[in-house]
Amino acid sequence: MAEIVYPPVIGAALTLFRALDLKIRIEGAERIPRTGGAVLVSNHISYLDFIFAGLAARPSGRLVRFMAKKEVFDHRISGPLMRGMHHIPVDRAAGAAAFGAALKSLKGGEVVGVFAEATISRSFTVKEIKNGAVRMAVSAKVPMIPVSLWGTQRLWTKGHPKKLLQRHVPITIQVGEPMYPQRGDDYDAVTADLRERMAEMLDKAQRSYPEIPQGVWWQPRHLGGTAPTPEEAAKLDAAEAEARAIRDKP
Repeated sequence: MAEIVYPPVIGAALTLFRALDLKIRIEGAERIPRTGGAVLVSNHISYLDFIFAGLAARPSGRLVRFMAKKEVFDHRISGPLMRGMHHIPVDRAAGAAAFGAALKSLKGGEVVGVFAEATISRSFTVKEIKNGAVRMAVSAKVPMIPVSLWGTQRLWTKGHPKKLLQRHVPITIQVGEPMYPQRGDDYDAVTADLRERMAEMLDKAQRSYPEIPQGVWWQPRHLGGTAPTPEEAAKLDAAEAEARAIRDKP
């Protein structure tokens, strides 16, 4: 497919990151195949995660097609960019269409990016995830590759002001060992294994991060930060979902 939009967007992002002197560290990028389909499964802590998770595939010369909520595609600014980069819109009320579009991309040799937690984790830990990524990998007969991101929440995340022009922020991007789920596997068990790997990778990124201050909002509670606990975050998510359902009610 023609790539008129994606390369310039990546170029602009990298230019900005260099200007801001972001300390981006990518580990395990060689695990992303240079050819063929793959499902990239990342944790989700920032509105910018698709940019940084996509950088993990850059050393392999791949462009990642991310699955993102339909509302992003409806926006007058982000919509044309998302469509131009051939990302995949997800309508919460009609998920089958997005699943089919993702399978088509995977079978066509594309790398598809999935945020399996569905929404940003306010606790900065890995939330419960569904088995959609596993089902996609099995159906398309492609590997599933876990990715962990840390530091991106400091730039722009849920419940906090944007700080897009911060300088010198360390960003850690880790790529884990590929997984090869097969038809006949217990998909929920494979999903639990995937979540455990993602949580271990995230914990490693957090504990090896260049800055581990106490009492800051962007640090998880178990490492001395003031982010909500997973239980508190779940209550906030439930309240947000309820408010959205009331707002969207015809």
